[in-house]
Amino acid sequence: MHQSQDADYITKEKKKELEAELVDLQGPKRKAILESLEYAKSLGDLSENAEYHQTREDQGKLEERIAKVEAILQSSQVVSGHSGESVGVGSKVVVEKEGTKEKKTYQIVGSEEADMALGKISNRSPFGEAIFDKKKGDNVSFKTPNGVVNYKIIDVS
Repeated sequence: MHQSQDADYITKEKKKELEAELVDLQGPKRKAILESLEYAKSLGDLSENAEYHQTREDQGKLEERIAKVEAILQSSQVVSGHSGESVGVGSKVVVEKEGTKEKKTYQIVGSEEADMALGKISNRSPFGEAIFDKKKGDNVSFKTPNGVVNYKIIDVS
């Protein structure tokens, strides 16, 4: 499967996580909000009923999240890892920053899963875009708020 820089990707794990979240949102969470709405309505005058208005706002946020999760699941391609010599979504990449001997390992993921603390870099971030389709031994550079940064790709797996 040839990957495109513009496509949305999620891992199998993220797909399972999103599907479980969707079941929870559409079931227990939606039911709890409807029960809260019924209770708030029973308190009387809706125009000054803060509990009712807060619950309606919560309901709006819930339905928004349901729509977003459904859209992600429908529009995203599932990747189980990337094989081959070039960097793609799912690749683990070892890089060395120019001027240092410090090696760092990152995994290239879709934007939904990006988490710098876990070393998961979005394919749409400046680093992800610079490194996409590159190979072991290539040099890459990209702009950061602190200026241009240069890396050498030590390994791709």
